[in-house]
Amino acid sequence: MTSNLVRQELETRQHELRRTRMLMVDGNLTVNLRTVQQGLSARAYLDGYWGFASAPLVASAAERERVQNQALDNARAMARFGSRSALALPETHYVGRHAYIGRAPLSPTECNQRLAELHAYCKQHYPGLRSARFLIGDEHHAKQLRTAAGGDSLASIQRAACMFTLVGEDADGAPIEVDEVLSGKGSLADLDWSLQTLAPLLDRVHDHLQAKRHAVSARGGQHTVVLAPELAGMLAHEAMGHPCEADLVIGGAVTASLVGQPVASELVSMVDIAHTWNGAEVMSPVYVDDEGTPARDVVLIDRGRLTDFMHSRETAARLGHAPTGNARAYNPNDEPLVRMRNTAILPGSSKLSQMIEGVDDGYLLMKTGNGQADSTTEFMFGVTLAYEIRAGKIGRAVRNTTLSGSAIKVLRSVDAVSDDMHWSCAGYCGKKQPMVVAMGGPALRARAHLGGE
Repeated sequence: MTSNLVRQELETRQHELRRTRMLMVDGNLTVNLRTVQQGLSARAYLDGYWGFASAPLVASAAERERVQNQALDNARAMARFGSRSALALPETHYVGRHAYIGRAPLSPTECNQRLAELHAYCKQHYPGLRSARFLIGDEHHAKQLRTAAGGDSLASIQRAACMFTLVGEDADGAPIEVDEVLSGKGSLADLDWSLQTLAPLLDRVHDHLQAKRHAVSARGGQHTVVLAPELAGMLAHEAMGHPCEADLVIGGAVTASLVGQPVASELVSMVDIAHTWNGAEVMSPVYVDDEGTPARDVVLIDRGRLTDFMHSRETAARLGHAPTGNARAYNPNDEPLVRMRNTAILPGSSKLSQMIEGVDDGYLLMKTGNGQADSTTEFMFGVTLAYEIRAGKIGRAVRNTTLSGSAIKVLRSVDAVSDDMHWSCAGYCGKKQPMVVAMGGPALRARAHLGGE
């Protein structure tokens, strides 16, 4: 009986991760990395415990069997901590292949030439600039997974990003900076980061940098704020997304008792999208997760009410829900954890310009440098680019500040959601291991707390 259960709950993953990263600072190439990781991992579920093992990838059947047996032995070793009732985990039978096919990759020489061209543009057009940094990178994940229940899948995610930072001085000689990120599916060959495309973005960032030279401090306290999509996406991901991951729900997140309750304005709906939205494939498409579960969209908030959580097979069994395909592993030697995929607040019906015009005294918050949140939805984000709004018009730039509060309170105060949608897949989500994710959303108008001088 036990051996049958073990065979049912054994899964094996072959995982290749390729990464490229180049950094040019003031015309000097300071980082030029290309790495490849290949690994084989196995995971077994026995007597209520998981066992995991991994090894560098080798082709022999004997090594595969050794890793599988090690995973079973590790599960047995865990069982020594005490008996535990085995859950009836949902079986996974997904069979399919999803491989990204893009353009031929750019060579290091081609990348270096483009970076040098971008630097030369900055040097020519912005003579007062203190520094210019350009960071480019891409990564490709290919995961072949087989499960004892008959699952056999190939999953592929490939994304690329170009980030540039312009550094200047304020009126007192202190350093100030503004950055911009361009990201998308595929490799650096698929992302359009040509000078022709980036020149208008560079000019816009330089304009913001000049505005920050005479920036004023934000007035601390509660204010009406218009959150640009980057800030709205961060709020959705960090402050509401994580508390809706079912392992954190089981661990005591405040959301556990809020299903069916209003946690946001009726204007707010929020979804963790698996692979397709509005008829197009999203930036980090997940058709099958790293347990072999078919991935489906998860409506987290529906017109203001909390409706569902993101699940692995185990959390779904514990809470009596259906699995959602959110179990993901970053490295070849990582175990799958409940992770987000493409998390976004859905567009509304307002125009951003009208949202700003409707603010008598408040702030437009455009960019964030970092953020943190906990399972109570309390959060604090650094705001690196913001402007005053006075009588419905954008005013002076604001020095770096902070945005903080309860995500639930902020989302409940939303009185306008823009009708556009912006996506980014440039960053990583941290939760014991990094993870490739995409964040998206419209602009939001709400009430929130800003830090002062």
